[in-house]
Amino acid sequence: MISRALPLLLLSAVVAAAVPTPLDPLKVAPHIYELEFENERVRVLKQTIRHGETSPVHAHPDRVMVYLQSCAWLEDDGQGDERMRLYKIGEAVWAPAETHGGAAMDVAQECLVLEIELL
Repeated sequence: MISRALPLLLLSAVVAAAVPTPLDPLKVAPHIYELEFENERVRVLKQTIRHGETSPVHAHPDRVMVYLQSCAWLEDDGQGDERMRLYKIGEAVWAPAETHGGAAMDVAQECLVLEIELL
């Protein structure tokens, strides 16, 4: 009985992982995120970060971020201070799963990023 249920259980897990959550960036922030590619294993989003724009709270799975242009912004360090984040064109950065947003972006210039989400 268990051996017959295992394939169905695994299929359910794969389908559930691909279903967008209520905090999906494409749903809550379509002014920032755009779908570029998606299959059962990966999803690629293009993110446009603009100065002063507020990103609603949203969630990401583990992902790789590739910067399509040089950009910089101030980021809260979680201890009441800010730090400057700098990225060069073509730079790839690993980003673990997180839920974030709700604050206005303080970027030096518009920034384009490809986010490769691992599903």
